[in-house]
Amino acid sequence: MADRIERLKKLVRTFPNRPGVYLMHDASGTVIYVGKAKSLKKRVSSYFRHSGFASPRLRKLVGTVDDISTIRTETEAEALIVESRLIKKIRPFFNVDLKINERYPYVHVTDEPFPRLKVTLHKGEGLHIGPFVSAGELRRLLRLIERYFPLRTCSQDLSRPTTKRPCIRYDLRKCEAPCAGRCSQGAYKDMLDDVILLLRGQTLDVTERLRRRMDTAAQELDFEGAARLRDTLRALWRFSRQRVSATLSADLDEDTWQVLVRLQDVLGLATIPWRIDGFDISHSSGHETYGVVVVFEQGLPNPSLYRRFAIHDVEGIDDFRSMRETVTRRYRRCLDGEAPLPQLILIDGGPQQLRFAADALGDLGLSIPIISLAKREELVFTLGSDIPVVLERNDPALRLLQRVRDESHRYAITTHRGKRQERLRRSALEDVPGIGKRRAAALLARFGSVYQIARLSPKELTSVPGIGDKHAENILQHLGGTLT
Repeated sequence: MADRIERLKKLVRTFPNRPGVYLMHDASGTVIYVGKAKSLKKRVSSYFRHSGFASPRLRKLVGTVDDISTIRTETEAEALIVESRLIKKIRPFFNVDLKINERYPYVHVTDEPFPRLKVTLHKGEGLHIGPFVSAGELRRLLRLIERYFPLRTCSQDLSRPTTKRPCIRYDLRKCEAPCAGRCSQGAYKDMLDDVILLLRGQTLDVTERLRRRMDTAAQELDFEGAARLRDTLRALWRFSRQRVSATLSADLDEDTWQVLVRLQDVLGLATIPWRIDGFDISHSSGHETYGVVVVFEQGLPNPSLYRRFAIHDVEGIDDFRSMRETVTRRYRRCLDGEAPLPQLILIDGGPQQLRFAADALGDLGLSIPIISLAKREELVFTLGSDIPVVLERNDPALRLLQRVRDESHRYAITTHRGKRQERLRRSALEDVPGIGKRRAAALLARFGSVYQIARLSPKELTSVPGIGDKHAENILQHLGGTLT
């Protein structure tokens, strides 16, 4: 008894001071209790500080537990949802107090020509986003949406055009007045798409969309519109909320549960791989190298947690060291609290890529299960064994690993392609010292093309507001060398 308790205390000391879910197992490996915690280390260690529990159920639980596994989550709110899913699925013996019918609010997007947002406790037909475990945080989010993404709130029938004057909400900039024809369906849909991404927690995707629009507005000299988009971007970056991952918004189905259990058994993992990180590298003949990580939760991709890294410390074609740099930068950020650690890491490649990635984890002092999946033969390589794991092509565990690997490859390719196209679209004027986006936009608006600008005299260039003699000299000197 004493040896078992000491062994468990030693195990708990390795737990992180982060939110998550803990699963207690008996001697046969059966899960007997599932709990959530704001700090896994503090919560679980409280079970073993003394033996004089007033509750007979707690005394029996501590006397029965033989092992403990954990699932790290991004927030305490997410831990609450994961705990609920697991209890409903496993039905552990000691979980007798689960509130099966506990309800959290959803946001319903109505099915209309100009949709509205409605808060509801019941997930019915149509698009519902949630659940949101904090009603206060949801209210803050809706206030931000009302200010910067002014969707309509009235219940008028807008299936037919109307010539009505807009109401006072239009003057207050809290509605775009589609009822009065002041907003097209296309523009309204773009705004609604931003709102849906924001409600789903995909803030990075929203900011990328808004940043592109801001750049376009500046190039078109619409500085008032660009300023409004800039203010919206600043508000989004300041905004923080308790977020439940989009993949947790639906109950865990039986097939997914069986696949995760199968993967745990095949790889001999201590806990179910609730979150899987997948890594890949993409470059063009050693240039513009990018490393990426994709995140799967409950067997499904969560694009809001994807990240990309421009490789800085590696020259030429070296996928191994590029992988090491990517893994290092990813999990250094995780240790700083930017993201939770996964239960499994998947590297796209063979044993060499796996070794370099594992070295990066070791340098950070992390011990996370890590494997690699080689293409063609679909061999699974693990640490500590030269013999790969061979799975049948129709094995559901292999299919899940393939989905993670293929998604990381797709994201790496699109990242590299997108950055390359962005570089090609970038005006050569922006590389001239002292000429930023605003001056470049003004020059192009006046003269039409970089080629035409390179043929002008300094006097003609200085006729553009904001372009001085030194600017004109730099432009002609730079473009003369660029276009010859």
